[in-house]
Amino acid sequence: MNHHYAFLVEKNKFLLFSCHILYSLLVLNSPQKLAVETISGPLLIIAGAGSGKTRVLASRIAYLIEKGVKPWNILAVTFTNKAANEMKERVRKLLNLQKDGSLKVNMGTFHSICVKILRIEAHLLGYENEFTIYDSADSVALMKNIMNDFQIDSKRLNPKAILHAISIAKNQLITPEEYQNQAFDNFHKEVARLYLEYQKRLALNQAFDFDDLIMKVVEILKLKAEILTKYQEKFQYILVDEYQDTNQAQYVLVNLLAQKYKNLCVVGDSDQSIYSWRGANIQNILDFEKDYPEAKVIKLEQNYRSTKNILAAAHHVIVKSSQRKDKEMWTENDIGQKIKVLKAFDEKHEGELIANEIEKILRTYENPQYKDFVILYRTNAQSRVLEETLLRHGIPYRIVGGVKFYERKEIKDLIAYLRVIQNPSDSISLLRIINIPSRKIGATTLQQIQEQAFLKNQSFFQALQKVEFLPQSKQIALLNFVSLIQELQKENQEFSASGILKQVIQRVHYKEYLLSESTKEAESRFENVMELVSVASKYDGIEPQISLSTFLEEVSLISDLDNLSDQDNAVALMTLHSAKGLEFETVFIAGAEDGILPHKSSFFSPEEFEEERRLMYVGMTRAKENLYILHTNERMVFGSYNSNPPSQFINDIEENLLEFNYERGFKSFGAIDLGNKLIPAEDTFEVKYDFEKGDIIEHKIFGIGKIISVVGDIATVHFEDPEIGVKKLALNIAPINKIKN
Repeated sequence: MNHHYAFLVEKNKFLLFSCHILYSLLVLNSPQKLAVETISGPLLIIAGAGSGKTRVLASRIAYLIEKGVKPWNILAVTFTNKAANEMKERVRKLLNLQKDGSLKVNMGTFHSICVKILRIEAHLLGYENEFTIYDSADSVALMKNIMNDFQIDSKRLNPKAILHAISIAKNQLITPEEYQNQAFDNFHKEVARLYLEYQKRLALNQAFDFDDLIMKVVEILKLKAEILTKYQEKFQYILVDEYQDTNQAQYVLVNLLAQKYKNLCVVGDSDQSIYSWRGANIQNILDFEKDYPEAKVIKLEQNYRSTKNILAAAHHVIVKSSQRKDKEMWTENDIGQKIKVLKAFDEKHEGELIANEIEKILRTYENPQYKDFVILYRTNAQSRVLEETLLRHGIPYRIVGGVKFYERKEIKDLIAYLRVIQNPSDSISLLRIINIPSRKIGATTLQQIQEQAFLKNQSFFQALQKVEFLPQSKQIALLNFVSLIQELQKENQEFSASGILKQVIQRVHYKEYLLSESTKEAESRFENVMELVSVASKYDGIEPQISLSTFLEEVSLISDLDNLSDQDNAVALMTLHSAKGLEFETVFIAGAEDGILPHKSSFFSPEEFEEERRLMYVGMTRAKENLYILHTNERMVFGSYNSNPPSQFINDIEENLLEFNYERGFKSFGAIDLGNKLIPAEDTFEVKYDFEKGDIIEHKIFGIGKIISVVGDIATVHFEDPEIGVKKLALNIAPINKIKN
């Protein structure tokens, strides 16, 4: 009887599970359903903006499980932790699991997946499994130490420039030895020498930098055939989101893992490839069918996000791109309002126009909230004036990519303590905390210890334990510090992450250290410390040691977008690059001028210009209901005024989709609304410009230049000053005089 009852329970569970999957398939459109049900062999899903790809990926994972695939044989790779968490929740719902129910699918970012592999396999590279992951600040500190040892002036050679070159090399899987062979000038030869030493120091510190996480996994898979086979068997079904943003290292990793079973599903959109500057290669998605000739291609072209007008305008911009997989998005949504193109006098007026529109929408719509709005810009420098304007208007805002919680000094201090407890070989974290709070250990003493460590090829922590050459008082201070770390390491075997963090705060008197200054700022910093304790407490359910390891691992992999909370009722400010994957009711794109968007650096590179076009497309397709594009008569950039014409991307959009606050063409601008004041336009008249190709002109700010071409009221000018170079100027407003023909 009991066996029969158990059978009925299991049968009902299965039927309920199947009902959930069946329902999920019913709400999909035909191409989405086909993408879910095509589970064998290579598959390329071209997923346009707002086409419901997350729903498709989640449904596909659930469908694979329903068809008998073991969850632990599925690998799903996303580009942010936030996307991974969202997908996990969707899969849980489809599988009818509770929120805390176990989901054994391998799901996460490339970096988080690789960390998990390295925790098991890093010993093959001579690493302990409790290695540290260095962020950019740690890498800079390490590089400065190396340059100091090599007597290289960091003012002559920027450590960040060196690390950028090393990062590009790692993303292309170029080893230090290979880099040395390819170095062709003094800079790259210097990079090669420092790259070699940088990798040695990372190993000595038992640390990987962010780029190592993927490169080192690829190294292991290529060196050890049995390890490659192990993970090919483990990951028999692979799904990769945002495939157009993969770099060479990620591309090689995916194809190594998929080599055996070829059940590789990649999802992406060549129209949204905007990360070439950090190594992404658009050819990875464009060439997928060459890599896998048997691949099936499915296009998701129905947009569920934007109005017809927004979608049509975005299509006019992107259709001129030559590097793309052909598709045409469509929607059943309303036609919607026209895209508003607003011209401002300058960047301050631009901010005023945006603030006024936000306030107007808040007054006229039924239930608008501040979090429905986003202001997008091409460069971070544009945000300052926008912030000032929003503050004046009392409009709450949040900046994505501003000073991040985990970059605050007090947070980095305590994280450094935890990292040293986990991995005492981490010299960068050790050097950060050895005098926090003060232990009266000076720079000269630290330099002497570092020299000893360098000469004996020891870690800094090992060198700290043999300091007989120092004065007695210094020896006592350093050995007390060593004892403290060793005691905390023992306590880490008993406490969870939050417990050991509380021990650190108490044992080093960190609260007293912070509050030694009785200021509001000091109190705020201690509040941040308590917030860190709250975050760490989320890992209390995990056994000691592993709790701290998991906490530190997840902290090291957090990105800007992971901190973007839907609960914050504030206008979002972010760069166009940060906006991909997000959506808002109302979008403002500020600074749509030639030289800003598209950026001036793209004028002489067709590939870079194509990426600027895709960036504009990404910005436009974030909008659900309202889209505003703004440009100015003049704009202060790095202390001087620029007068650049409106972005040529605006001219790509059919005029019947746009609504302007000025007259276009060869006529003077119409009235511009500044708050409640209306600035009257000049009399309308046809304008003829006495400028032509070859004229030598003088610009009030840029100096002497030569006109290369004149198209309508736009002149392209090559200035003598190499820092200014070539600029496009609107002849009706540019402060120029002709010197000679």
